[in-house]
Amino acid sequence: MPNSWYNIDFTTTDTPALIIDKAKVTYNIQWAIEMAGGTDRLRPHVKTHKILEVAKMQVAAGIHKFKCATIAEAEMLGMAEAKDVLLAYPIQGPKINRIFSLQEKYPDTQYSVLIDNEYSAKDINKIGKEKNRALPVFIDVDNGQHRTGIPMEFIEQLVTTIQGFEFINIVGLHCYDGHIRMSNLEERTKLCMQGMSPLFSLHNKLEKKLDKKLTIVAGGSPSFSVHAKHHPAVECSPGTFVFWDQRYGTEYQEQEFEKAAVVATRVISKIDAYTYCLDLGHKSVASEFPFPRVEFIHPEKFTQVGQSEEHLTITCEKPDVLKQGELLLAFPYHICPTVALYDQIQVVEDGAIKTQWDVIARNRKITI
Repeated sequence: MPNSWYNIDFTTTDTPALIIDKAKVTYNIQWAIEMAGGTDRLRPHVKTHKILEVAKMQVAAGIHKFKCATIAEAEMLGMAEAKDVLLAYPIQGPKINRIFSLQEKYPDTQYSVLIDNEYSAKDINKIGKEKNRALPVFIDVDNGQHRTGIPMEFIEQLVTTIQGFEFINIVGLHCYDGHIRMSNLEERTKLCMQGMSPLFSLHNKLEKKLDKKLTIVAGGSPSFSVHAKHHPAVECSPGTFVFWDQRYGTEYQEQEFEKAAVVATRVISKIDAYTYCLDLGHKSVASEFPFPRVEFIHPEKFTQVGQSEEHLTITCEKPDVLKQGELLLAFPYHICPTVALYDQIQVVEDGAIKTQWDVIARNRKITI
């Protein structure tokens, strides 16, 4: 029940604050494993939570493969004793040395990276030679997202060029189909399967060419439903599931995760009988999308009409619904960048705030 959040005592909670329910997070982790058909098919992305304690919960649940987007997230996973970590972001410049340093500091964690061009592969190979250490790489495939990756028709030539690089070890293909995100599951399934069909053919061809098995890592949260059900050879890599949010909860209802995170905010000013200002600005909740930024857990409906760095202005059709100092709870529409706005999160256990956890990987560097 959403209103169960209001059974928690928030008297001493300073706002704005980000709060998670640990039991709901535990449920989401277990449900993701069940959806994927086991931990061997699950490689969750940690960019949503960036929290060591949550990573340890995932490892304790049997998840041993992960994806991340930053060196700090990769180091956090080493600290959590994850076995297999894919840095799903093209590494350039100093990041190449940093990933080799991670390998040295966390020898029990296998780190791999993405490549989508010959030049980056040459740079990685050069530093690998200096370190006398090979680096596992996934070829990053662009099947329509047009962000990173190489179109499928050029991949075989890239593999031909780099397969002889001594310190590059091609271990698989990575494909993020984030452009397939419509809410209709039937349409999403059709487009996702159409997009993956040529990739499977390419995968088989490359396995013969390289004479070894290659892993396929594919998808994010929107396509998780499709890959989990229809593509048993694929490692699924959702991320948002761990906390879930209002947008995905509305658009991808078939996934049935619990919204495990809320933001707490207070009325800091009453402008008139219908208009209020809250302490929930750009610096407290993701604001890259048009309004609404959040869905309030409240019997009355509020319209979000203005936002600045520290303020969110809302209106209500009924007069005098709120008073100064009143606390409101809300589900963010986009939880991932919202988490990155907080140094710590408050953790609810057994119906009460029991502790707080550092968002350790919100920074770009932990130690390396």
